[in-house]
Amino acid sequence: MQVNWLLLVSSFLFLHANAEEVAFDVRRHLSTVTRYGLVKDVASNGFVPSEIPQGCTAIHVNLVARHGTRSPTKKRMRELDRLAAHVGELIRDAEEQNLSFEQVPVWLRGWNSPWRGKLKGGELITKGEDELYDLGIRVRVRFPQLFNEDYHPDIYVLKATQVPRASSSAVAFGMGLFSGKGTLGPGNHRAFAVTSESRASDIMLRFYDCCENYKDFRKKQEPAVDKLKEPILDEITVSLVNRYGLNFTRQDTASLWFLCKQEASLLDITDQACGLFNVNEVALLEWTDDLEVFILKGYGKSLNYRMGVPLLKDVIESMVEAIKAREEKLPPGSYEKARLRFAHAETVVPFSCLLGLFLERSEFQQIQREESLDLPPKPPQTRNWRGSTVAPFGGNNMLVLYNCPNSSSPYSVQVLHNEHPIPMPGCGGADFCPFEVFKKMVATPHLKHDYNVICNSKPEAIEHWSVRGYSKLSAFFRWLLWGDDTNPGRDEL
Repeated sequence: MQVNWLLLVSSFLFLHANAEEVAFDVRRHLSTVTRYGLVKDVASNGFVPSEIPQGCTAIHVNLVARHGTRSPTKKRMRELDRLAAHVGELIRDAEEQNLSFEQVPVWLRGWNSPWRGKLKGGELITKGEDELYDLGIRVRVRFPQLFNEDYHPDIYVLKATQVPRASSSAVAFGMGLFSGKGTLGPGNHRAFAVTSESRASDIMLRFYDCCENYKDFRKKQEPAVDKLKEPILDEITVSLVNRYGLNFTRQDTASLWFLCKQEASLLDITDQACGLFNVNEVALLEWTDDLEVFILKGYGKSLNYRMGVPLLKDVIESMVEAIKAREEKLPPGSYEKARLRFAHAETVVPFSCLLGLFLERSEFQQIQREESLDLPPKPPQTRNWRGSTVAPFGGNNMLVLYNCPNSSSPYSVQVLHNEHPIPMPGCGGADFCPFEVFKKMVATPHLKHDYNVICNSKPEAIEHWSVRGYSKLSAFFRWLLWGDDTNPGRDEL
């Protein structure tokens, strides 16, 4: 009886673990390398969206979107070539030592990068084009009252950074948005304008490129972030060596994880590089990527998002202009209805932070007071901050301005993240917020800051940051290594 019972329990545990492995889709856990379609419908912790009050009409929309899925850059392709060369050396060493190859995956023997010999990189791929084209169609269907006018560049404004993958994304979106509205080709497409600022002066969508203080901060901080990752990479490297019998290095582990993300996201291959890692290891690697995004682009330091104030100011001004046009009863076709922007993760992440999205509990008040935030908790703890939902390929924020003539607040804003309503702590956790409240509670605390002061002055706080910040990073590093219970929080990393 006891033997049978043990067999039954063992079988149940095995089947349960196996079911979890089958249900786990690594393609949804690739941080900011995740494809849009796989995560756009991920629920926000059971949040129930507001019902749009009867009689309310959408009168203007602001879109800030990341480009779609792209190929790896030239730098990253060279990294994969180096990985292939080193893996080849490990295989040859094992052969010379007459080691068993039973543990080594067959695909790894003689493996070469799928991008080997490619001279260019970073371009939008077909999957990325589809993501933005389909998004354009869905936006038009969702807001027919906004896109019922004949196209004019002053009514529907499309802007992109001066980077081909961003402008290509804008074109793909516009083709979907205006499909069937013209006379070009069998799809009845129409021409439309996409404008860009010079990279050297684009403080609206590439504010991070024009911000000297941010570039200094990032240059100093990146080595410390790499230090944060090392304990996790070392732990997983030991597991890989024991599991497959090859003498992988820490750099091999990092490159194999990058290969996993590229294979899974771009090629839908999940049983090669991704298959080297178990579920727990993927969760930890994803977390280290999310930490990097948090520290270098997100809430880790107020400079990361405060430099985005020109974009937030532009969004607010466009809403004010739309309200003015409504109040003055301007005729249809004489005023702007949509401002549509296409940029990068370095744009979308700070903008999401300016809106106060993905914060835990009382953290919104902390960032309003410019206090430091703790890092996203380590797995298996749950967290709101996940790169795969904050800024996947094609990730976006839409701010929809509504006119509600029968309400005490005639104009309200709804924020959609990846097309779904999302709670705003500045609006009491609601996704539908009176415009004046949104402006006062969400935008104004940030808009009091001046971009040139933030980015080009050298205040004492910035000069002294490195000493205080490094001590906090060191404490967190010790916590990772030895499990020190000391709170690893930080002051404006």
